Amino acid sequence: MNPTEREELLNLFKDLRVADVRDGMDWNMLHFQGSMSPDIRPIWRTRAVGIARTARYLPYNQPIPKLSPQEYTEWVGWYYNHVCTYPWVEAIQPGDFIVIDQSNSNVGLCGSNNTLECLRRGARGLVSNGGVRDTDELILQKIPFWSRFCSQSMVQGRLQFDAQDIPVEVGGVTVYPGDVVVADGDGVVVVPRALAREVARYAHQEMSSDKASRRKMYEALGLPLDDSVL
Repeated sequence: MNPTEREELLNLFKDLRVADVRDGMDWNMLHFQGSMSPDIRPIWRTRAVGIARTARYLPYNQPIPKLSPQEYTEWVGWYYNHVCTYPWVEAIQPGDFIVIDQSNSNVGLCGSNNTLECLRRGARGLVSNGGVRDTDELILQKIPFWSRFCSQSMVQGRLQFDAQDIPVEVGGVTVYPGDVVVADGDGVVVVPRALAREVARYAHQEMSSDKASRRKMYEALGLPLDDSVL
């Protein structure tokens, strides 16, 4: 995707809620596509919009050697460098939304450190069908992360890197690199790149109608107007 198209899509969706995008999908007869399962939840209440960059991890399929703690320390270093690698981090472009298929494993593939690196490189958010760890720090650091589990364990002996920039399945949705990902407290919805402009068009229509209706309610109740109705 060229930079102009990326910027156009990010701008089209930047103000839309997940509910608005869900409506826009329905208006394009995509009623049963795009919405990740409800167990994919935000670590904290936030929202993010980005362009899908994908990665896939599989369960580790080799025996774990019996090691002393010192030997295990060395093995962990080897594991991160050769088995459970993170090549997609170096590929991040500003505006990316990282979508990780980690085989639904309750494992902390991401945590307080590497998610900061993702944000430093320009990621807008991350979503995984597995686990994430260090969640107290993620909340403190305001990392926009949606996941199936809050996990305790590290990856060694549990996950191995498989591929990146390929179609992946997360939360019941097939996500292709370049799709638009919108996430907030209602969960995550994925918009196919080819239909993104039409989905955004009707999502904005529904959002504008909702704002106008709720603004009247605010005024009738004497509530101060906020950004959600302006």
